[in-house]
Amino acid sequence: MSTMSFGLIVICVSIALAGAPSARAYAKDKTYDPVIDPADFVDVIDNPYLPLVPGTTFTYQAEMEDGVEVNEVQVTDETKVILGVVCTVVCDRVWADGVLTEGTYDWYAQDEDGNVWYFGEDTKEYDESGNVISTEGSWEAGVDGAKPGIVMEANPQPGDSYRQEYYEDVAEDMAKVLRLNASVSVPYGEFEDCLKTKEWTPLDRGVVEHKYYAWGVGLVLVTELKGKSVRVELVEITTD
Repeated sequence: MSTMSFGLIVICVSIALAGAPSARAYAKDKTYDPVIDPADFVDVIDNPYLPLVPGTTFTYQAEMEDGVEVNEVQVTDETKVILGVVCTVVCDRVWADGVLTEGTYDWYAQDEDGNVWYFGEDTKEYDESGNVISTEGSWEAGVDGAKPGIVMEANPQPGDSYRQEYYEDVAEDMAKVLRLNASVSVPYGEFEDCLKTKEWTPLDRGVVEHKYYAWGVGLVLVTELKGKSVRVELVEITTD
């Protein structure tokens, strides 16, 4: 459950994209089997709550028990074709006190209605010497039964619940829209009318995240409960 698995997060879904069905309708179904038609996807990700423009880098920072953690999320100009859909590759890296601890390539695409889909991730954890010690959590839609989910709705409304990903026993993140009028203050700035979501996974019931998205900016704040409160704040946005 990484910060920008914008694809962190039991609701099953049967999805047909024709006619722009809402993600909250998916959540009422008893089976999860999204129908993906590449013709229903567009070339750019410009959802106002989650714009992913190539060349943009988001930098987040959190005060952890063991020191400062920095999370750098870079929207690359690279693409990956998954289930026939051209996905944008986002590089998500985490440093703890200057040491790289995790590196992930996430794959996103937006449908013509404005929903942003999450098609999987290639993730690696590193030890202090830079050796890969785990790839747990990696998955790709269409491989071994893994299925994509929606990471950001086109028109989020309070009460909406939806699956963000599905690879049984590996990646089962869920999300629920809580409100659209949250106020947020982080080092990067102050924001009003933010989208607030609750995100969790049934694979780890001890972890719950609240995420805050500012219109036209994207993810600005994550508050995470792991026994103690953790606050991950947006500190910088740069563009190439």
